Amino acid sequence: MDKISQALSRLFEKHRIVFWYDAKKELRRDFENVSLPDVENIEIRNNEFGIKYRILRELPEQKFLIYHEGPQPDDIENWLLDVHLTSGDFRTDQVAIWLSELELSLDFSFVVQDHVNFFNSGKRRTALKRLLNADDTENRLRMKILAVCASSDPRMDDILENLLAELADGRDEKIKLIERSNLALFLWEQMERCYGYKSNETSIKDFVIQLFRHCYFQNFSDSSLRSGNPLTTDAMVFLKRLKDSRQYETAFETLSAECAEILDIEQDLHERDCRKLADLDYFRLIDQKIISDLVKNVADRTISVEECAAFIRQRRQSHWFRHFQSCYEALECGSQFIHALDSSSFVMDSISEGIKFYCDSWYKLDQLYRKFIFHVKNSAMISLMENLSDLIESLYSNTYLTKVNTVWQGFVDASDKWDAPQITLQKHFFEKWVRPFTDKDNKVFVVISDALRYEIGDELLSLIRKEDRYDASIEPVLSMLPSYTQLGMAALLPNTQIKIADDDTGTVFVDDISSQGTVNRAKILAKNFSSKSTTTIRSADLINLNKDDCRSLTRDHDVVYVYHNRIDATGDKRESEERVFEAVEETLNELIKIIKKLTNANANNLIVTSDHGFIYQHRPIDESDFSGSEVSGDVILFNDRRFVIGKGLNPQPGMRKFSSKELGLQGDLEIQIPKSINRLRLKGSGSRYVHGGASLQEVVIPVIQINKKRQSDVSQVEVEILTGSSSIISSGQLSVVFYQTQAAGDKIRPRSLRAGIFTQAGDLISDSHDLKFDILSDNSREREIPVQFVLTRKADAANGKKVILKLEENIPGTAQFKEYKSISYTLRRSFTSDFDF
Repeated sequence: MDKISQALSRLFEKHRIVFWYDAKKELRRDFENVSLPDVENIEIRNNEFGIKYRILRELPEQKFLIYHEGPQPDDIENWLLDVHLTSGDFRTDQVAIWLSELELSLDFSFVVQDHVNFFNSGKRRTALKRLLNADDTENRLRMKILAVCASSDPRMDDILENLLAELADGRDEKIKLIERSNLALFLWEQMERCYGYKSNETSIKDFVIQLFRHCYFQNFSDSSLRSGNPLTTDAMVFLKRLKDSRQYETAFETLSAECAEILDIEQDLHERDCRKLADLDYFRLIDQKIISDLVKNVADRTISVEECAAFIRQRRQSHWFRHFQSCYEALECGSQFIHALDSSSFVMDSISEGIKFYCDSWYKLDQLYRKFIFHVKNSAMISLMENLSDLIESLYSNTYLTKVNTVWQGFVDASDKWDAPQITLQKHFFEKWVRPFTDKDNKVFVVISDALRYEIGDELLSLIRKEDRYDASIEPVLSMLPSYTQLGMAALLPNTQIKIADDDTGTVFVDDISSQGTVNRAKILAKNFSSKSTTTIRSADLINLNKDDCRSLTRDHDVVYVYHNRIDATGDKRESEERVFEAVEETLNELIKIIKKLTNANANNLIVTSDHGFIYQHRPIDESDFSGSEVSGDVILFNDRRFVIGKGLNPQPGMRKFSSKELGLQGDLEIQIPKSINRLRLKGSGSRYVHGGASLQEVVIPVIQINKKRQSDVSQVEVEILTGSSSIISSGQLSVVFYQTQAAGDKIRPRSLRAGIFTQAGDLISDSHDLKFDILSDNSREREIPVQFVLTRKADAANGKKVILKLEENIPGTAQFKEYKSISYTLRRSFTSDFDF
């Protein structure tokens, strides 16, 4: 009774008069029990004229429920036909009740009858009702029923995405419901209409196999595996949409893997030229093939550095790039390293010139080697990268590291004291960079990161400059010898004399005060200032300060030394030395945090520097890299892999001996250092990460001065759409070149855009491309990004009209986009344009 009353109430919302024909004569009692507010019940009993008079003349505003026990009479015998045609009609069979519940006309009766199993569920009927519109047609209604079965929106691509996700998950509830609801035929009709899918054995899995086969093999004219029934361009656009979707990327990857095995893609790829695969990303195996070939090409030097960079830049648009990013990054660094090494000539005329050349270009080889090793380890593809890694290791150690430091060592041997004209010595750091601030009563904050060698300082410089309102500059400093922590840390303090302890501790005294530890260093700072407040703090303690305490630190002190130690702490232990390049990446992140924390606490004058550099060779050290010299002398006080401190040290052919005076130190100690990059044998210590000697990597350290500006100083790259000679689209595809107008850099940030072709009403009629414009090259040709758009079936309705190629930019913090740039085309396609012959 409740359902009947509810159904009648809905009808009375639209009609003043509702007719109820009880064809089976079994609902009289239900009629007699119906009592609706403001509705008068009348029964037809050969009283049609009286009823007509009452409802049209006596009570023209009153609502009436007119009941007849029996079927509706034929029109010619129906004296109330004229009233009935303008009134509501209440049916009591199940189909009629459902139609009434859904507020659908009787015209849709046969649709409901065709899919009665679907309508048996109240939950499904409720879901369907939410999708219905007044202008729905038969096909639209069926599409919406299909959408409810697939738990999707009533669009074919959305329905198909949900069915594919179910298939990838190993389930079949949705497709089984479609079959039980007698919708399978409609589904496959729509699949043929939208995607051109036909098969003797229609199924979602069969479609998926055809889809991957067609989209992959249609790129190769020589393939015998091209689909016999080519799918439409909409199918290609659908697959691209699926793989680019965050919601369905797992489903895509699962189905891609299954189809790769079914279609034997691995075998097909064996004979493919990787250059022919640059635009394809339907299978993970494609990236594996490309990387495998690039590893060989880079190692064999059969690909130029520019071509390699362009190839990798193209692959950044690939679905699988994030899975193999470390491999690609390693390949790019390896290619750049080989190119830079081939372009370098390790010639110098003096120590000063050697430092200049190192800071101008040679340091980049250390940086690229570090990045290569880091990315190879991150990739976990050690076997794949083995041959290239062996080549890079050999080139780095033998052609670069040993060669440049052998030439450099000649000038070190010839010098009568440790200095370099035009290059600041480390012990003058305070007077040159700190004192000028304190003399003008300005606060200054010094961050000292242990083992931050010059090439790492260069990368830190770039990271700082990328931050909005931050600027920085870098200068090289010649570190103390031996280049170890105690001496380097002492030299960065204000000093008049520096002395190494005459014992086996390696402790260094500054003006007769031990510089061991932050407490003693704070004493040395305080001794040099009577009217200013100074202090020292460990970086970990600084990072843990809350906002107020950090502001107090900067407010209450004029000179603050911050000590950071991750690189040296990692590299100096044999158990962890192979992680030193990971420690470098962590150091860069931590230093940025420290700099921001200080500047946010109103620290305006910041300096970052280091105590010493280091040498690191990732592969085990060859026997030839150890010095053949035996350490001997009257007194051996302290010795490490790269230096010896003592008295009366015996001259050795593979060692350079210095007196304290020659090194600018007080006392009568002698120091011996192995030449070039050789190590001394020392039990219990690591040998790949070393410092203490006089190599360029150990003794050239950075001083980075940082300041924060009041106004924003960053911008984004601009992008232009390069149009061809024609503004007509005459085929199913359009090739466009996007041009990044300037190189991305520290202060010019990359820009991410979405590109597609739209109708003037805003409907997308092509595939969509997510593009990142982050090219660093100064070569304008290398900043061109070609993109090919594939038109969908929706484009047919726009034929002969203006369409718009749009570049859109995401509104930060939202899922919305705004137009960045656009250009108009006229779509003028012939009926023959979609034929392949």
